[in-house]
Amino acid sequence: MNIGDRVDSLKGIGPKTAALFEKLKVHTIEDLLRFYPRNYLRYEDPVDIAEVELGQRVAIKASVQSYVNVKKIRSLTLVSCMVKDGTGAVKLTWYNSPFLKQTFHIGQVYVFVGVVSVRNNQLVMEHPEYYTVQQYQNVVSSMQPVYPLTEGLSNKVVTKAVTSALPLLEQLTEDVPEQIRKRFDLMPIGQAVQGSHFPRNFEEVIECRNRLVFDEFFWFLVHMRLVRERTVKAENHFVMEDFSSVDAFIQGLPFSLTDGQSQALWEIKKDLSGSFVMNRLVQGDVGSGKTAVAEMALLAAVKNGYQAAFMAPTEVLAMQHYEGVSKDLESFGVRVEILVGSTKPAEKRRIYNALAAGEIDILIGTHALIQDKVIFRNLALVITDEQHRFGVRQRAKLSEKGKEPHVLVMSATPIPRTLAIILYGDLDISVMKDMPATRKPIKNCVVGPKYRPTAYKFMAEQIREGHQIYIICPMVEAGENTEAENVTEYGESLKGVFPKEIRVSCLHGRMSPGEKNDIMKAFAERQIDILVSTTVIEVGINNPNATVMMIENAEKFGLAQLHQLRGRVGRGEAQSYCIMLCGTEKKEALDRLNILRESNDGFRIANEDLKLRGPGDFFGVRQSGDMLFRLGDIYSNADMLRQANDALLFLEKEGYPLDTLVAENVASVQL
Repeated sequence: MNIGDRVDSLKGIGPKTAALFEKLKVHTIEDLLRFYPRNYLRYEDPVDIAEVELGQRVAIKASVQSYVNVKKIRSLTLVSCMVKDGTGAVKLTWYNSPFLKQTFHIGQVYVFVGVVSVRNNQLVMEHPEYYTVQQYQNVVSSMQPVYPLTEGLSNKVVTKAVTSALPLLEQLTEDVPEQIRKRFDLMPIGQAVQGSHFPRNFEEVIECRNRLVFDEFFWFLVHMRLVRERTVKAENHFVMEDFSSVDAFIQGLPFSLTDGQSQALWEIKKDLSGSFVMNRLVQGDVGSGKTAVAEMALLAAVKNGYQAAFMAPTEVLAMQHYEGVSKDLESFGVRVEILVGSTKPAEKRRIYNALAAGEIDILIGTHALIQDKVIFRNLALVITDEQHRFGVRQRAKLSEKGKEPHVLVMSATPIPRTLAIILYGDLDISVMKDMPATRKPIKNCVVGPKYRPTAYKFMAEQIREGHQIYIICPMVEAGENTEAENVTEYGESLKGVFPKEIRVSCLHGRMSPGEKNDIMKAFAERQIDILVSTTVIEVGINNPNATVMMIENAEKFGLAQLHQLRGRVGRGEAQSYCIMLCGTEKKEALDRLNILRESNDGFRIANEDLKLRGPGDFFGVRQSGDMLFRLGDIYSNADMLRQANDALLFLEKEGYPLDTLVAENVASVQL
């Protein structure tokens, strides 16, 4: 058997299971070996109920004290029972598991594993795993991998498949040059892959992940360096000198530009009218007005006789930009169209023809813009929003639609300058820190789970005043419960808390683009009062009527990500609020969150995040792919990013041909 064989070559994987793996982009056995756990479940010795830490995953050994109660709440089946040991009692609850009524009987002793919280002055453990005492002895002190899943594919099946593929690890080739591996003392790639799937302890996880993250950062930086070499000092084929329409646009705004917007616009004008092609990043904090700057750049390109493209990472964002640009530039006679994956075939054909004929000035869309059928007549400007969501190849492919067009990339992710210079080595950087004068600072609070009823009461008051609410659902902790299930269950439970007239809806990454668009449209049109979501709403969504953002288990997110999340509110004239519910009472967790309570400055927060995040913080932090890296996190792995950059500088100093290196290792560079 070969590592390049299809995954269904492995014993026990039939056509149906292989099709499920395909959904996760696992096609070959090598893909499977490179399909890393998103988390690990650690099984520790049971603790007394009186000693459990709220918000922490623990094991308790307890006896069943009540009959199992099964209750229907709308479409949800709630299963519960009481258990206790000699020190206290806990209420256990499961969703949609009525079979448990036949499993547990009064007097039986089990080990239950889960997260303990307080509800109505009672300790509660939701959706716990359960083991007989003997079964638990077999898993205690172990670390079990938890993989990203798709519906129909269980964690058990993935674990079994990976185990059967491990003998082929010896076929994995080392792609990083030998002198780099020796200089930086990198462990063998096969050892790193095996240890990432089945580590013996936490320390081994860190060591193995560091090798894999190093590789990921290294190849990213190599590609970025090659892009820079091709684009630096490239001739400007689209010189733009007429900015009278931009001046008119500014005069028509109901507000004055901030200093940051004015500076960024001046730098963009200088690039567009200069001798060389623009390659610029506009890095602006949440709500700093980057979109207005992008619209002015688009307008300048069109009024100088050229076409422009604006690419967003999701259909929801693309539609939002389409509606905003169409409205804001309507009086200038600009022809704007949108092209996304869900655009109907007949409409796509019409757009292709009109674009090639020069009948479309600005095309806004998602990855659909980089398809071969998309042909521009004279593309002069490419803008990508939240550019960290796009790989180097995707951005380059869009740029290739024209003869070296100007490139403007935007990001609301506040990244410390030292790291930004490494990550965006191919770009000039404009930073926008100040906020429009009309924006009221968000009021922040950090509270424990006991505050939840008070928070719900406050939300109901805000809804009665005509406002809307975001709730970021607790992150999935254990077992095979998916984010989709978690969000849905949480949404259903809210319907039992709020009055019937308050409309609750859910949004998660498992939904199709069309479903997401429909929900966000309904939310924007005020047909939904409370939107329960994963971090899929993190970037760019704009609803000025939303005034409250509540984040459950806030301690499990990085500070920069929390700052992005709260940036979904505070976008209108009304006072907005961010409620961070901390699931633990640990002082260090509360101190960390209080940095957000005290500041709305994203760049200050990013620097604090860099200081505070430790090497183990990738457990449970990442949700919805917050950067383009599969494993790496620029905060938790900042040291590996710097080391990968040092390795690249060493190769350059030694005169190592980077283009040859990439050509020899195309399969390894997944950007």
